[in-house]
Amino acid sequence: MVVESEGYNALVEYLVESLGLFESQQQGTGTQTIEDLVSNRVADNLMAICEQNPQLDAKVRFMIMQEADAVVADLEEVLSAVWLRAPTPAQQAFLDEFIDLIKNLFDSTIG
Repeated sequence: MVVESEGYNALVEYLVESLGLFESQQQGTGTQTIEDLVSNRVADNLMAICEQNPQLDAKVRFMIMQEADAVVADLEEVLSAVWLRAPTPAQQAFLDEFIDLIKNLFDSTIG
């Protein structure tokens, strides 16, 4: 569906090219970790996709959930060194944008 697509591969390349944002020892001041941010944003987008597409049958919804889990696992793998740190404002902005781009891939695939 999405994680096997060219668009997803391009987004992973974009993530790899942007790893400099995550290499410094700086971390944000909040209590939310990068793991929390990613998990919550992906979950919110997953719910939005299902709400925007009430016609989706249960099998497709389940496939979307599996793909969302794969996205989180990929992000955890790439960002493992900082996964449990609080994001800096720049990291949070990047992850918000990145996860929104992934949602766009899902929207395009479903639509």
